[in-house]
Amino acid sequence: MRRATAHLNLIYMSTPPLIDPFARAISYLRVSVTDRCDFRCVYCMSENMTFLPKRDLLTLEELDRMCSTFIRLGVEKLRITGGEPLVRRDILTFFRAMTRHLDSGALKELTLTTNGSQLARFADDLAAAGVRRVNVSLDTLDDEKFARVTRWGRLPQVLKGIEAAQKAGLRVKINTVALKGFNEDELFTLTEWCAAQDHDLTFIEVMPMGDMGEEDRVGQYWSLSDLRNRLSERYTLTELSHRTGGPARYMEIGETGQQLGFITPLTHNFCESCNRVRLTCTGELFMCLGQEDNADLRAPLRSSESDAPLEEAIRNAIARKPKGHDFDYSRQKPDGQVSRHMSHTGG
Repeated sequence: MRRATAHLNLIYMSTPPLIDPFARAISYLRVSVTDRCDFRCVYCMSENMTFLPKRDLLTLEELDRMCSTFIRLGVEKLRITGGEPLVRRDILTFFRAMTRHLDSGALKELTLTTNGSQLARFADDLAAAGVRRVNVSLDTLDDEKFARVTRWGRLPQVLKGIEAAQKAGLRVKINTVALKGFNEDELFTLTEWCAAQDHDLTFIEVMPMGDMGEEDRVGQYWSLSDLRNRLSERYTLTELSHRTGGPARYMEIGETGQQLGFITPLTHNFCESCNRVRLTCTGELFMCLGQEDNADLRAPLRSSESDAPLEEAIRNAIARKPKGHDFDYSRQKPDGQVSRHMSHTGG
């Protein structure tokens, strides 16, 4: 086993890393393993979604090969997303397969973003596979509002999942989308609940992605600059230099000692240090969440038993990574809106 691990490490060390045109090393891959979800959040999906045929999805074995190739090319952080990743059949097989890269040291972190609905079932197994942190999407602590924003979700089920994750030793970070007129009145409630439960908390500006039908993007938008100003009226906020490799900027609340994250693609473009790309469940690589350009990696993956065509396709895609996105609400319309739903690319 030691000899095999040493051999793998030599391969990783001898492979040139992925560097984009702006000299940013790509070390973070977000992988959507399914476009399906057991919720229908109003900022993520239409209520009546048409999902991809299962035959179009990468198999678990193909996902393993794809992610292993990225790890060989220098990716050190892998975040599994969806849709809801834990509704993918046999998904634990994939997590267990990625454990070998954690054991070798090539992969530094294996995490996932989830709606929490299935965490009570999977928390112990995820911890055993090497997952140490999970992000749980939670926009309200009110039962009725939770049912409204998720359309299909039930808050007690999610809270039970969060409790199970904590008991399994997983660090929980709550991701809250700031929605004007919806959870403004819960700003302090959510903050204080996370402090009491020892959860980290990140607020996210709603992003202009996908046709939401009746949902008004501009009407949903609540600037995190305003949110932070409201927090500062009650708490002492200190900016932190801490980074996790993602787009969030962090502050500490002096009164509680908790860490708050802010993901602000609209009020503060976070692209200058972007080190990540996103792989869809069908093998499309999106070099930027806010751009339509993508590369088909499924075809080269399936074209050869050798990984050489896949590696070449990945490098060619990274060479097209843009400097940043074009999201903008300033003209009272969601400029820079991309046509695909967030669930297609992965959260």
